[in-house]
Amino acid sequence: MSETASFVDPVFLARFGLQRANVIDYFLHPLNPFRATVNTSNDVLAMQGITIGILMQQGLHGEPLSPAAAEEEYQAALTRLTGEQYELRPPPDPMFYVQPSPLYTLRHVLRTSPTSIKILGVYYVIEGVIYKAPSVRSLCKAHVAKTLGSLSSTLDALRKCTFYQPSLGYLWVFEEEFQKEGGAGPVELRQLAHRRKRRKVLDHRRPGERTPAEEEGIRATEAMDQILVRLSRKSFVTGKSSAKAESTVSSSVVASSSAKKKGPTPAAALSAKLPSPEKAQGGL
Repeated sequence: MSETASFVDPVFLARFGLQRANVIDYFLHPLNPFRATVNTSNDVLAMQGITIGILMQQGLHGEPLSPAAAEEEYQAALTRLTGEQYELRPPPDPMFYVQPSPLYTLRHVLRTSPTSIKILGVYYVIEGVIYKAPSVRSLCKAHVAKTLGSLSSTLDALRKCTFYQPSLGYLWVFEEEFQKEGGAGPVELRQLAHRRKRRKVLDHRRPGERTPAEEEGIRATEAMDQILVRLSRKSFVTGKSSAKAESTVSSSVVASSSAKKKGPTPAAALSAKLPSPEKAQGGL
């Protein structure tokens, strides 16, 4: 079933209304697609004449109970049974025990003991319409899709504001006259960079004396410059790592070739001319 599905019974609402005393009966409507196909503990209690509305009118010993006490007694009766159950969660404000509330929350659980339950689902009844609470997966999926859409539109807007010139580097241009079709040429970019540099030098106002728009523009420009500086220092941009490796290999090759051309050192030549100790003893 789709997570956007809902159920409403206008006949039940027009005849009985909706309040905490009969919201479980409304949820157990035979046509409700969210209702469990198996026989629940709520059905067992209903066949025994135990519902929140009956407990409010008659109680357990013939004395009427308050709405809060009737719900506590009904919950205690559910804990004595096992199987699938629908629990009515407490309201956010105690006044909704006696007044109709626009929101009711029911929890579908599988009870194996009085203290052990497994949550199977959560349902909301909003203005008489029953909805199933979305799962964590669908919530994460919706938030990720919304975030990706916002990031994509932001990057598309920023892509039109960046320009590159070999002599100037990257420039962020947010002026409207440069955003027209055709963009800005090299001359216009150079003039713009010159005006910005001059304005930066001549602007001696304190941070509090600038307008909020100017302050935001300065902070954005500094942040973008820091990002570009960090990117420009990366090895895949500068190529320093490969160049360093090539220079190390070339220096080692040059050193070995020069050693071969020079020949043996003077100490090695002198040791070659002198006789070995074995030959000197033989001569004696």
